[in-house]
Amino acid sequence: MRPHFAAVAATAVLCTAAVSCAADPRAAGLRALPQRPVAALSAQVGAVPPDKLGASYRPGCPVGPGELRLVRMNHWGFDGKVHRGELIVHRDAVEPVLDAFGAAFEARFPIRRMRVTAVYGGSDARAMADDNTSAFNCRPVTGDPGRLSRHAYGDAVDINPVENPYVDVRGTAHPANGHAHLDRTPAGPGTIRSGDLVTSAFRAAGWYWGGRWSNPDYQHFSATGG
Repeated sequence: MRPHFAAVAATAVLCTAAVSCAADPRAAGLRALPQRPVAALSAQVGAVPPDKLGASYRPGCPVGPGELRLVRMNHWGFDGKVHRGELIVHRDAVEPVLDAFGAAFEARFPIRRMRVTAVYGGSDARAMADDNTSAFNCRPVTGDPGRLSRHAYGDAVDINPVENPYVDVRGTAHPANGHAHLDRTPAGPGTIRSGDLVTSAFRAAGWYWGGRWSNPDYQHFSATGG
């Protein structure tokens, strides 16, 4: 079901089917389900502190810090435990991102780690090699330094880059330690495939998957398809 949002002092808390919400489901004519000990996504949205941008932002980027939001949320790890992660996205991308990650959380889709790219000095190569799920980074397209990536606009997300590498025109995997995952069958933990839960969740949120490109970018989702 689509998450519902309540804004309180610049903080948004996500309510999903995996979260115990204030409304009584019986009031809507629904059968009350037994409560399960499932941790909540517990998303919080706010302004981006300068240290969270770091080298991922510079003057002249297509969006300014005031247009970006820091999203803190829980995610399932490869260890089967819930971890706290952070993404920076454009303010207009907050709702679709929370919709998609909310569905992934409910399904316990594992995410290796989720850190802002400032942790990696703004280096996409370092972030990918560390299997980091990230969003905003004011950088060019991989392999095309003359063109800005959608990540520079804050409306793109890369998920589990090692398990879901980008494949360039030469057939080289980025990151290099994702080469073993060029064979997409069978789908291991954290792998994204056409029609699966993750691609379906982002498509329902109005975003597009880079895995369908002629040079597939299996990790990549964006609002524009670019």
